[in-house]
Amino acid sequence: MNNGKESRGARHGMSMVTVIGVRFRKAGKVYYFDPAHYDIKRNDHVIVETARGIEYGTVVLPPRRVEKNKVLQPLKQVIRVATQEDDLAEEKNREKEKKANQICLEKIKKHGLDMKLIDTEYTFDNNKVLFYFTADGRVDFRELVKDLAAVFKTRIELRQIGVRDETKIRGGIGICGRPLCCATYLSEFIPVSIKMAKEQNLSLNPTKISGVCGRLMCCLKNEEEAYEELNSRLPNIGDYVTTPEGFKGEVQSVSVLKQMVKVIVTTEKDEKEVREYKAEELKFKQKKRRDHVNLDGELKELEMLDKKENQSKLDN
Repeated sequence: MNNGKESRGARHGMSMVTVIGVRFRKAGKVYYFDPAHYDIKRNDHVIVETARGIEYGTVVLPPRRVEKNKVLQPLKQVIRVATQEDDLAEEKNREKEKKANQICLEKIKKHGLDMKLIDTEYTFDNNKVLFYFTADGRVDFRELVKDLAAVFKTRIELRQIGVRDETKIRGGIGICGRPLCCATYLSEFIPVSIKMAKEQNLSLNPTKISGVCGRLMCCLKNEEEAYEELNSRLPNIGDYVTTPEGFKGEVQSVSVLKQMVKVIVTTEKDEKEVREYKAEELKFKQKKRRDHVNLDGELKELEMLDKKENQSKLDN
């Protein structure tokens, strides 16, 4: 079925392809595949070929038309919609992962390695077992890999991850009292800076703006654009402004959300007063607002859907 977006693409000579979005782990990155001739819906399970081998994934974005140049080529086709046998095989893999995790812990202890095992993952075709771990520095795990390969009789991969990835895998509750964003709907980690906390007038105390992982909270990004827009309409503290009465005054404080400004003015009687004004009533040099790079529309839609699902689960 053609839609307006496809028609516009066709008018501009853009090549369009039909894709679905697939995830392999909860809140994991979304990968595009060609649905081929299958009738695929959101939440269906599919078998696809990836760089790691044959994998079992969940459809999180139903079929849609997108510009070909926005999709990583070559676009691989779905092998099949998962059967009941595939579902059972995936369940067995989850059970095998628990046993493999325990065996790996024992081997790490045996070799006296300074590393912390976080997660274990089997590829769907059992062609590889991946062990995710954290460590303060480099770890020589060559002997460990030999031991594990002898036990599992398949390819072994040990992958060192950071504290953010560890928290995403383990999950937990944030200081807001809700499940962590990274473990529920964030597909990828977004850059977060201390400037975002300053922009939102938050305390710069690390304990108050850091997440469970010890890094700056991902949610600082959520309201960044709104605060940048609101702050762009306000003068800075210490700036000089002209009031509606024609007084020149120094900005004492600002209320970002209320868009109110307190100004120290000198009256006709040569007395200093603090008066409050709406920002729109004052004359001052406007700030330049930084341009933003828009996120991919499909991923924005996905995050909104995931947020709604998580909210409904909390409400039930």
